[in-house]
Amino acid sequence: MFKLEGRVALVTGGSRGIGRACCEALAAQGATVVVNYAKGEDKAREVADAIVKAGGKAEIAGFDVSDTKATEAAIEEIAKRHGRLDVLVANAGIAIDGLLLRLKEEDLARLFDVNVRGAIVCARAATRPMMKAKWGRVIFLSSVVGEMGNVGQTAYAATKAALLGVTKSIAREYASRNITVNAVAPGYIDTDMTSNITDAMKEQLAKLIPLGRTGSAKDVAAACAYLASEEAGYVTGQVLRVNGGMYV
Repeated sequence: MFKLEGRVALVTGGSRGIGRACCEALAAQGATVVVNYAKGEDKAREVADAIVKAGGKAEIAGFDVSDTKATEAAIEEIAKRHGRLDVLVANAGIAIDGLLLRLKEEDLARLFDVNVRGAIVCARAATRPMMKAKWGRVIFLSSVVGEMGNVGQTAYAATKAALLGVTKSIAREYASRNITVNAVAPGYIDTDMTSNITDAMKEQLAKLIPLGRTGSAKDVAAACAYLASEEAGYVTGQVLRVNGGMYV
């Protein structure tokens, strides 16, 4: 089940954390994976090399999703070179935390440029070849805080909540072309973005999570692999929550 042989998948922000896990999961199911990175080519190449060493297919593509022209050109080139682009995992994102009264205008703009506008630009470019093929999968990475909120994350939560509206709207637009559009909303996942959380804080978090633990990047990647598959062809406009029951 969930096999992706012959499919081409682009994962933005694929060089680390959840993005890397998604690249590895999709490649393990047979997809040719394009590992996107904005900075740190070495990390992206490390991911691609690991996939190839494991018997999969992967390559890297450097572009910043907040740069519209560069993003559109890169995605067009990927689709042209492979003759297709079947799956987009819009994972690239940043987190800038702080109380509302201390929120800087430039940080607010940067968050929306990357997390929202960048994701929309990627989807707009990626769905062009999908429309021609009349098959596609678009997966946005949202967050539990986009649904339940969190102190000190007003702007970040706003960007992740925005992606839920984007998901539902694009799902309606492209359903007739056999393109599904869904969101995955992770809870507290052990990645670089949460590495500053102390063990004591993790223990407190675990008490708020019915399953009693924080999640792993592989937990999220498994959800993305499912949504990218043929088996998920009747699932669109949905939010798949991978949060251990923290928000239901």
